[in-house]
Amino acid sequence: MSAPNSSFDPVEVTALHPDEVQRAVDEALAAISAATTLDELKQVRLAHAGDRSPLALANREIGALPPQARSEAGQRIGGARGRVRSALEERQATLSDERDARVLVEERVDVTEPWDVRPRGARHPLTTLQERIADLFIGMGYEVAEGPEVEAEWFNFDALNMPPAHPAREMTDTFFVESADSGVVLRTHTSPVQVRTMLTTSPPIYVICPGRTFRTDELDATHTPVFSQVEGLVVDRGITMAHLKGTLDHFASSMFGEGIGTRLRPSYFPFTEPSAELDLRCFVCRGASVGNPDRPCRTCSSEGWIEWGGCGMVNPKVLVACGIDPDEYSGFAFGMGIERTLMFRHGVEDMRDMVEGDVRFTAPFGLEV
Repeated sequence: MSAPNSSFDPVEVTALHPDEVQRAVDEALAAISAATTLDELKQVRLAHAGDRSPLALANREIGALPPQARSEAGQRIGGARGRVRSALEERQATLSDERDARVLVEERVDVTEPWDVRPRGARHPLTTLQERIADLFIGMGYEVAEGPEVEAEWFNFDALNMPPAHPAREMTDTFFVESADSGVVLRTHTSPVQVRTMLTTSPPIYVICPGRTFRTDELDATHTPVFSQVEGLVVDRGITMAHLKGTLDHFASSMFGEGIGTRLRPSYFPFTEPSAELDLRCFVCRGASVGNPDRPCRTCSSEGWIEWGGCGMVNPKVLVACGIDPDEYSGFAFGMGIERTLMFRHGVEDMRDMVEGDVRFTAPFGLEV
């Protein structure tokens, strides 16, 4: 049996040779110094201080040495690994400080900058104008009545004294649902709401009926197939044209300013008798352009008046159709387009701007008209 190899020299093991250990340390220190980011330093740590690094593999060789040789080899390898760890910790601290300083610069928040950079939204001016009109009449004691947009012909035409041969009942003016024989249409005005109100409410009746209406018009600067109306209805004892005129004068001055009166021109509507076209005193020239070539007015064409809508006393036949005694009650009705009112009120020249959804049109109106 042979004796232990007490003369074994650990220097002869290549991985434990001082020159080899120093070479591994030099390579590690050079790689650590060359790392410019924390991610690169992480890769260097794995390569030079990880379980498969040269110094870690050399450390494993110490266990195979005789006891008397382990101490010197252990000190040599331990010192080398300690130098590498210290260099890694120092480089880690340096790179962390650089990263933090860079983040402070790149992600700097200037608290003096405006924080509300998103543009404010805006409600559509037709909506706010319709609500303003409703508020005006509610203040006068009226109620707001609503009804379906898909309507029976009887409510849309027959009850309003429009016989079957009336031109407004032709398909060229009216959107019929399915077919002309279906008896169902998209309402052409909000007058059916007046009929429904008279059928379900006993006089006195004071209502306005705002809402969308539909007609087979081409979309252009002054027409649209879908438009908004507001109609008013009053049914009570002793109602006269004087009440209608006073109501419309107050409505006009509230919409367009004090001193803007109205005039009534004789006309014809099947659901009112007598009937009248409603004209506004021009709110631009206030009539000063009439007969005055030195002050022409494009708004009213120097006529002094602008057509706004239609009105009249409720036809007794309509009252009878709705179960109201025309000998006991009388009433008046009026109606005008909200788009037309908006055009007058704010100088909008093209009705297509109201339906195209461009925020550049709605934004200037803000949240209130």
